[in-house]
Amino acid sequence: MTDARPGVDTSTMVRVPGGTTLVGSTRFYPEEGPVREVTVSDVWFDPTPVTNAEFARFVADTGHVTVPEQELDAAAFPGADPELLVPGSQVFTQTSGPVPLSDWTQWWRWQPGAQWRAPQGPGSTWEDIPDHPVVHMGWQDATAYARWVGKGLPTESEWEYAARGGLRGTDFAWGDDAAPDGAVLANTWRGPFPWRSEDPDGFSRTSPVGYYPVNGYGLHDMIGNVWEWTASPWTPNHADSGVPAPTSRPSAPCCGGSAPLREADQMVTKGGSHLCSPDYCLRYRPAARQGHGVNDTTSHVGFRCVLRA
Repeated sequence: MTDARPGVDTSTMVRVPGGTTLVGSTRFYPEEGPVREVTVSDVWFDPTPVTNAEFARFVADTGHVTVPEQELDAAAFPGADPELLVPGSQVFTQTSGPVPLSDWTQWWRWQPGAQWRAPQGPGSTWEDIPDHPVVHMGWQDATAYARWVGKGLPTESEWEYAARGGLRGTDFAWGDDAAPDGAVLANTWRGPFPWRSEDPDGFSRTSPVGYYPVNGYGLHDMIGNVWEWTASPWTPNHADSGVPAPTSRPSAPCCGGSAPLREADQMVTKGGSHLCSPDYCLRYRPAARQGHGVNDTTSHVGFRCVLRA
């Protein structure tokens, strides 16, 4: 990933001072280990994920067509039902009762027509939630927006360092207690997943950016709300994580390559989302990490931009 162009207005951004911290964890999921020390430089972060309204301005200016709006290549999906090979995306659907948590198809559905303009599919519109994070983003959609504003995506180490807000080695971004004194500090799933939402703030899906408190560096929504794309390729553990794709990587056009992304390519997403819960996905923590296919768009993945200081 190249650094952002000079002259970008940083007046609305948050400067995260560089330093050294611990990343990773050995207390939760195997891909989060090992714990290691990393040092990062100063980075300007957008204080919130990119919103629907912001992404709409980008599309109006550039005519960008997102991944879920594009026709699917049948050759990339051998054996798939031809009727499903239409533009669309994955949308979370709350179940009517308990279901086996080993089967994610119980609560995810392929929705033709779902995309950023229609987050829940035809009949829904981003204009009802302009201040919510934009979702159904492919990795190339996130990098295209970042280039348009003269910024980039954070590496995994930069993202995790910033999410910790100056704390070192704690389980959560605010300490070791998931809900200190009962406080709800992020938009995550509360109640038995995926059939009953007991969110005291009334958000069954995404929430307006900035609704929940800032972390120690002044950043909103680093935890929960939506998973966020990074510039780092997926690795099976934390040992080799945190670096952007090398310039020799042919499938990473953001990083110097020119070949198109492959369907199987995965990049790291961080932060968890409004669907993470202790029952199913306790990943609303800085160390948590997920490999996400570059074209696997869903209703709970977005992004934010950075500028290296």
